[in-house]
Amino acid sequence: MRVILSLLTIFAFLTIAHAETVAEFLATGDAAYDALDNEAALQAFQAAFAADEGSCEAAWKVSRSFADIGDEKQGKEERIEYFNKAEEYARKAIAICPNSDMAHLYLSVAIGRVALMAGKKEQVQLSKSVKEEAEKAIELNPDNDTAHHVYARWHRKVATLSEVQKVFAKVLYGGLPPASLEKAVEHFNEAIALNPTNINHHLELGLTYEEMKAWDKAEAEYQTVASLPPLKSMDPKYKAEAAERQKEIAKKL
Repeated sequence: MRVILSLLTIFAFLTIAHAETVAEFLATGDAAYDALDNEAALQAFQAAFAADEGSCEAAWKVSRSFADIGDEKQGKEERIEYFNKAEEYARKAIAICPNSDMAHLYLSVAIGRVALMAGKKEQVQLSKSVKEEAEKAIELNPDNDTAHHVYARWHRKVATLSEVQKVFAKVLYGGLPPASLEKAVEHFNEAIALNPTNINHHLELGLTYEEMKAWDKAEAEYQTVASLPPLKSMDPKYKAEAAERQKEIAKKL
């Protein structure tokens, strides 16, 4: 009996120590992510997942880091490699915790990134998955601003397909679900209401207003982008893009 109790005590101690290690890796990764060091964040989150392959949080954060780093890469092959890894870990997260909005969100993000690198036929095919995963994330957590952002981008992308692309999608896949720029605006505004300091929310809303030729509204969003401090690794790039768009809009006002 004493032997059994001793073994149980040792097991309990190792379980607690293991949990603390995973928590420490996650905390290290979160600190690196907040400091805009995506490479260090990825390493920490991978260490957390290696320590506990049942950690949903570690899995979706690994996925997020692969997507973030892929965005920063220049070469197409390298970008594809990172985006495929992002998809792999997002799927692992969903297998672990199918009711996690973050797991579904980052699968949507990963598939969307893969689609950007794909041919037109594959883009149409992947588009449905992007929409479905974003919708699932919103269903699970209506306050997930990034999920609203991804869903809004899907609406804009599909709403602005060329007639040739729409015919192509209809012939091959029976068409795509209905989409509109108005829905895109609605969900970008929802994302902004939930997270008003997110630079990319305002940039993408501005780009959507441009598609609608609502130049004053687009310009107002780019002014907001200019006024906000960069908080994420891609924010300087987004601010530069907004500044360029402002110059173009000035010719139309």
